[in-house]
Amino acid sequence: MRLDPKGAAADAVGLALGLQLPVEPGTVVRAGELTALWLGPDEWLVVGPPGGQRDLESRIREAAGDEPVSVIDVSAQRTTLLVAGPRARDLLAHGCSLDLHPRAFGPGRCAQTTLGRTQVVLVARDDHRAGFWVLVRSSFAGYLTDWLLDAAVEWTG
Repeated sequence: MRLDPKGAAADAVGLALGLQLPVEPGTVVRAGELTALWLGPDEWLVVGPPGGQRDLESRIREAAGDEPVSVIDVSAQRTTLLVAGPRARDLLAHGCSLDLHPRAFGPGRCAQTTLGRTQVVLVARDDHRAGFWVLVRSSFAGYLTDWLLDAAVEWTG
């Protein structure tokens, strides 16, 4: 979703979604079943439950009213992998140039980066399951899964 973060639509969309759109670079806001990821000064990725795309899109467009807004369903474009466990940060660090230490990339943070030479959106989760979401283009999901499994061999017995 793209819109002016200082315009009237931003507040209206946030209210319609039940969450405040994050305005700090690389942050995540979660409310209920929705998660909004800051991707750029006027760009967010809104993640919701499967099957809710049309409802979500119509809620955003209706809330924006006549204000300029761009809403595109990219559900089919991405696959979400969950990387969790005591060595999740170490595993991701094998192929990611970000500083993944919790002080630099703790819960509620996100970034567009590369992992195993594949473009991804990486999200440090903050719910009871913890770990990381790795949002990868669907066409690269198989490759990245194989890469992660290969990189994890170091810690498997």
